Amino acid sequence: MDTALLEVFLEVARRESFTAAAGSLGYTQSAISRQIAVLEASVGAPLFDRLPRGVRLTEEGRALVPHATAVVGRLRAAVADVRAVRTLGGGGLRLGAIPTADMALIPRAVAEFRRVHPAVVVTHIEGLTRGLVVDIREGDLDLAVIGTAQPEPAFDGVRLRKLMDDPLSVALPLGHRLAGRDMLSLADLEGENWIAGQPRSQDTLIAGVQDGGFQPLIPYVVLEWSAKQGFVAAGLGVTLVPALAAASVRPDVVVVALDPREVAPRSVFAATPEGVADSAAVTGFLELLAGD
Repeated sequence: MDTALLEVFLEVARRESFTAAAGSLGYTQSAISRQIAVLEASVGAPLFDRLPRGVRLTEEGRALVPHATAVVGRLRAAVADVRAVRTLGGGGLRLGAIPTADMALIPRAVAEFRRVHPAVVVTHIEGLTRGLVVDIREGDLDLAVIGTAQPEPAFDGVRLRKLMDDPLSVALPLGHRLAGRDMLSLADLEGENWIAGQPRSQDTLIAGVQDGGFQPLIPYVVLEWSAKQGFVAAGLGVTLVPALAAASVRPDVVVVALDPREVAPRSVFAATPEGVADSAAVTGFLELLAGD
């Protein structure tokens, strides 16, 4: 059953006239009559009594009215929702980010996005790059902010857009022998205990600073960023600090820059599903990230 016929039916029922409905909808009277005849053939019953002056709903016609009203209403609501998504007057954005991006970059962008587009529902999860990439590839996220030690990584099914280089520093406890230095080399950190999120250094930020002579010892595996700082503050070891998180370091921890000639910055990307057109919400959020 063509939903356009239901709209014609409801207009005729409201005006009790083919001629009046034709004028309202921009059809000829004969076109309205033909469309009602098609609808009556579809439902197998007369919907209007034809009178000398106008028409009147039959019992079957009255039975159809609430159903036609519901169908047409849902269709109009669907069209309105689609248009709202395209104009950021509705819809949603499923966002993911690495923990250090959640320190400041993501909260600022989400707050501004919500201010400008309050009707868009933003949801957020935090995760590691590897898991976020899987979520993007499988369609569980619309956008994720990830970080890699490689300047030009490639992930199947994922489109990457470079947001920034994220220089790395090292966090030391107060009173550490190196805490007063302006810059450190890898040689300065030989023999230090490291606090990292994974037991294998190649799965952590340390992977980007390794060379043939630098073999970090990781006795403490700590996932949560603020907890890593707690271990550092207690004098149990040192940890890497990306620039994204440096402003959020606790006061009993000292951050010292690493020599950029030895330690390349981490690369931070916005990841979206490959081959999928960016929604209006994704486009709007990317603009905020790029301008941060």
